[in-house]
Amino acid sequence: MDAQETEIEKLPDSLIHEPLNWLFAEHYRHRQLCRLIDSLATAAAYNEEGMNEVIAFLEHDMPLHVLDEEEDLFPLLRRRAVPDDDLEHVLGVLSGEHQSDGDRVSTLLAALVRARSERKSPALNAGLRTLLTEFAVHERKHIALENAVILPIARLRLQACDLQALSARLAARRGRLLDGEKE
Repeated sequence: MDAQETEIEKLPDSLIHEPLNWLFAEHYRHRQLCRLIDSLATAAAYNEEGMNEVIAFLEHDMPLHVLDEEEDLFPLLRRRAVPDDDLEHVLGVLSGEHQSDGDRVSTLLAALVRARSERKSPALNAGLRTLLTEFAVHERKHIALENAVILPIARLRLQACDLQALSARLAARRGRLLDGEKE
């Protein structure tokens, strides 16, 4: 397995000033997660680095991303969308998936942590292999919907003040200051 398959790239700090590009790049990181999950689900050899990467992402990055969308992006879109955008149904579907993903991620994390403590490849456990595969399939569909519908409408509807506020919230959630802010 090469480094590209075992690493989920970090986002450059400067990208936080372009919040919609940040979210798009974050979705790319989710696709990298899925690729790594696919690798773990099929590799007979135990991959501690890959396991640690997936567990860390699911524990830290995934919840932050859901908050970015649920607490910031989706409410902004609800305020700015026009009726012709027909966005409420899609936002409802995505929010419902975010809620059900919480349980799915908890179950997956518990199984991965157990496999890591036993130093066993997830591919050797049929139930865990299925959990991983189903999670990756679901996550790819979820990200595709967000990239195809949500982000293009956000680019059309959100105003400069919305984007500045979104940047500030993304930064604050990650304990960062934007240029010009004071502690």
